[in-house]
Parts: sequence; structure tokens; C-alpha cells
Amino acid sequence: MIQPEPDVQLNGWVKAKPHRLTNAISAITQIWKKTLVIAEMEVRKLRHDPTDLVVRAVQPSLWLLIFGQVFTRIRAIPTGDLPYLDFMTAGILAQSVLFVAIFTGGMTLIWERDLGVVHKFLASPTPRVAMVLGKSLACGVRCLSQVLVIYVLALLLGVKLNLSPVAILQVLLIVMLGASCFCTFSLIIGCVVKTRERMTGIGQLLTMPLFFASNAIYPISMMPNWLKFLSHINPLTYQVDALRGTMLANGNSIYGFGWDCTILLLTLIGLTLICGKLYPRVAM
Repeated sequence: MIQPEPDVQLNGWVKAKPHRLTNAISAITQIWKKTLVIAEMEVRKLRHDPTDLVVRAVQPSLWLLIFGQVFTRIRAIPTGDLPYLDFMTAGILAQSVLFVAIFTGGMTLIWERDLGVVHKFLASPTPRVAMVLGKSLACGVRCLSQVLVIYVLALLLGVKLNLSPVAILQVLLIVMLGASCFCTFSLIIGCVVKTRERMTGIGQLLTMPLFFASNAIYPISMMPNWLKFLSHINPLTYQVDALRGTMLANGNSIYGFGWDCTILLLTLIGLTLICGKLYPRVAM
């Protein structure tokens, strides 16, 4: 006959109950570890196709070389004491991050679903939030190459950059946050749509409004009131504002670096929770 476990241990000590705070810290640690594993798997894909980084760098280079040079001569957009080429450099970096994130997250998710990879991950005990954050973090790492391209090209064009180590670290942080936000947004779309063709169409439909409804290539003061409202709820606006205040030697931030980071972080948390709920729909 099996004796039931006594309420009090034989040595006289009461059996300790697990501490809630310890359990919460352990759960967060496990999610973070699994997030890093997923991110490492995604970054490893660059070994098979490193030319993707070069192709992604073509579009921002053309914007700076053609669009920036032309509008610098026209001087039709008021940017104060800041030269227009300097003004738009931060916006082009944010635009490049936006395009890479939108067309990487959802498209990769649909591709993995067609290959049956997503079904295997969903059958594992890996939290859905870790899957989402892992892909978003990997997208941020992928976008770091855009920082190098923009910096080199901007220096060749005579843009006055802030090359202090603190400013560069701030730029990398903002790029990672912005890329994670828009990659998660793309993953949400990928959870809903069923084909790569539809994902491509929706991605193209979303990137241009997000880009032009921001302060990337012109100041908010030039916008009509309805566009100003859209700009204030657009995460890309805060990413551009933070980049403009950190990467330029004579740049300034309208909202402040701390507020920009807070907006991007809160956006990332909200989108991650939504995507975590929708993630199982991919296998349907």
C-alpha cells in the first residue's frame, strides 16, 4: 500500500512552496533562450544566400544617389540649417529597414509553411512568442548591413555623420527595434494570408503609405492635418526621428531619443502579443 505524502516533512520543516517571482523569472529566461535559438537559426540562412544583403543595398543607394542629389539642388523642401541630403539620409536608412522587414517576415513564414517547417515548430513546446521574437530579432540583425551601406555611401556624398561610439550604438538599437516592429507586423499579415503572391501585393500596398506618411523625406510641418495625424501614429516616424537625432552630427530629435525608443518598444510588444495569438493559424 502506497503511503500518502505527509503535509510536513520528516525533518520537521514545512515543504516550501515555489515562489511566484522565481517562476516568472525562470519562464522569461526560457523564452529568451528559445528566442535566441530561433534567431540564430534564421541568421544562419544568410550563409546560403549572402548576396541577398547586396541586393537589398541597391534601393537605398539609388535613393541617395539620384533622389537626394536632385532634391538637394532644387531646394524645394525646407529643412532649416540641415542640408537636405543630410536630412533624408536618416529617412532612407529607415526606409531600407522597413522594406527589408516587410518583405522578409511574412514571406519567409509562408515559405516555411509550404515546406512544412512551421508545423514542426508548432508541434514543439517552444512558446509562440519566442518564435515571433526570434524571427523579428533575426530580421534586425539582417538589417544591420544596411547601416554599414548607408554610412559608407553617406560619407562619400559628404554627409556629416556623428561617428561617436555611443551614437553608433544608438543607431544600431533603433534599427533593431524598427526592424523587429515591422517584421512582426509582416508576420501578422503572413498568418492571415495564404499565398506568397498575396503577401507580395499587400506588402507593396503597405510600405509606400508607411513611408510617405512619415518624416522620412520631408518634415511633418509640410503635411496637411490629416496626414500629420497619420504620421503621429506611424512607428516609422519615431524611428526616423531617433535616427536623425543620433546619426547626424548636426541633427536633432523632435520627440527625444527616449520617447522614440519607448514608442517602438511598446509597438513591438503589442504586435508580438497579437502575432503570438495568430501564429497557429499558419498551419491551418
